[in-house]
Amino acid sequence: MDLNRTGRVGALCWLAAAPLFLAASLVTGLRWREPTYSWATHNISDLGNAHCGVWDTTRPRYVCSPWHPLMNTAMLATAVLLLVGLLLTWRILGHGPVVRSAQALLLLAAGGYALVAAYPADVDENLHVLGAFLIMGVGNIGLLLAGCAPRGTTLGRWRRLTLTAGLIAPVGTVLFAAQQGLGIGVGGMERVAVLPFPLWACALGVLLAEAPPPRQARVPTPAPAPAPAPPPPPPPPPILHFRSPICAECRLCRHRKCKIAGTGTSTSSIMELWCPAWCFLGHLSATTTP
Repeated sequence: MDLNRTGRVGALCWLAAAPLFLAASLVTGLRWREPTYSWATHNISDLGNAHCGVWDTTRPRYVCSPWHPLMNTAMLATAVLLLVGLLLTWRILGHGPVVRSAQALLLLAAGGYALVAAYPADVDENLHVLGAFLIMGVGNIGLLLAGCAPRGTTLGRWRRLTLTAGLIAPVGTVLFAAQQGLGIGVGGMERVAVLPFPLWACALGVLLAEAPPPRQARVPTPAPAPAPAPPPPPPPPPILHFRSPICAECRLCRHRKCKIAGTGTSTSSIMELWCPAWCFLGHLSATTTP
């Protein structure tokens, strides 16, 4: 998997979203005095209510959140982190209609967090409910759809994790809408419906951030050309054998001729080889006259 710098930043945004949301929920809830905040009884939206008073006709309860600006700001930051994480990892998560549809629905869910933060329930209930529907309805369908991504994609690589979150979240949404707490309270069931998306994004951000960076393709270096063969050594100089010559002098013309000794040639034959014929004949006549 090729994770560039942009994708790594998106993964870090996902990694920070859920801890920020949970930390703000915890700190804001600790500031409640009368009554104390209960994760089983109170809704998440109660932390962001801007006014104190009895709230919700279906489950009347007293709500007073002194640090509601902190909760609303943290929820807005969570929306931005989820949105940026989705956009920066858009191509990395895979291709195809299933992946793109899941990403589009999760984008709407991230927008739902922003809508809930901008419009608390006691300020504009209609827009607040619309934002909650985008989170718990549209977003959870997108999460379930992401669990059906092909195995060849990044989403399909962690299909078990995505399917687990995608199956738990819709069940929590249905039970929360039916006001069924099943031992954890209605407020606890709301968290079962809301938290799978940011927790899944956090887990996926960890997995993506731990992926090694892409290796740059190495250009193969050409093999060095073989060194030219050294020139053959020059042939050794010929060994000259010098022999003492045999020399003879013609008596008539006094012409001296020499020949290398050792060839078995006599002095008279030297004269035959080197003296003119007429001189040789004169030489013969001179030697035979009494």
